[in-house]
Amino acid sequence: MKEIQPTGQKDTRSGFGDGIAEAARKNSNIVALTADLAGSLKLNQFIKEFPERFIQCGIAEANMIGIAAGLTIGGKIPFTTTFANFSTGRVYDQIRQSVAYSGKNVKICASHAGLTLGEDGATHQILEDIGMMKMLPGMTVIVPCDYNQTKAATLAIADYQGPVYLRFGRPVWPIFTKVEDFVIGKAQVFSEGTDVSIFACGHMVWKAIEAGVILQEKGISVEVINIHTIKPLDTEAIIKSISKTKCAVTVEEHNILGGLGDSVAQVAARNLPIPIEYVGTNDTFGESGTPTQLLEKYGLSTPHIVEAAEKVMKRK
Repeated sequence: MKEIQPTGQKDTRSGFGDGIAEAARKNSNIVALTADLAGSLKLNQFIKEFPERFIQCGIAEANMIGIAAGLTIGGKIPFTTTFANFSTGRVYDQIRQSVAYSGKNVKICASHAGLTLGEDGATHQILEDIGMMKMLPGMTVIVPCDYNQTKAATLAIADYQGPVYLRFGRPVWPIFTKVEDFVIGKAQVFSEGTDVSIFACGHMVWKAIEAGVILQEKGISVEVINIHTIKPLDTEAIIKSISKTKCAVTVEEHNILGGLGDSVAQVAARNLPIPIEYVGTNDTFGESGTPTQLLEKYGLSTPHIVEAAEKVMKRK
């Protein structure tokens, strides 16, 4: 685990911004829509290069989803952009009816997800969106872990046929993956172990790696796996891991109800029942604060992951 070192730091939303610009250079059908948040979603380069393929919808997220669904009929590949809360909670009905039910090739790209949105507080943070989106039939749900992986995911979904929810964030975060490492639906194994499996997504993958270093220093053989694609889930990777370790910790910047933890638990319940500890928010809204303060207060810090791993191993 110590060999996994950051090559720099950058916000994951910038990975999206760079990814959509690169994808648009390759495919003239890609269009970008935003709900008055072009700057926050890092669309400046896209707009500079492709102003005729950019649609400013204003603060009208439901209309943005409807426009995007309509654009697919003419062969366009629309990427909708706004904060995760407004990308899902505000427009769930439009996504369900016009995108998921209709099977439209819309890419719903959502920044400022989870607690690490920070100071904007509970009204802008969303901690239930993974659950909402994964329950929609046919919806692919991706939560990349750093700048490189977000860029790679953006490029990948441009070539993927079908509705996608891509979730990323605001804070500057360590970069520790390679762009070529990302494959939709294929988990990424950072370390192999036999004592405990740690499954994480999004920003929490780096926290899981930090916890893995501490656990290894304590003589614990830990397996850290990045489940960047929540749906379709890499069940094979989960079963292979828990077959060795016989216990697991799930780590997510999301409510423990309905998110990654529930997905992993369902795989375990059907195939190999094991003890699981969940690191995530516990049926609560967030509040204002710095990302670090909020992760600590809501139990999502590195020490909390270490504690969960040590606890779950005693439950074997």
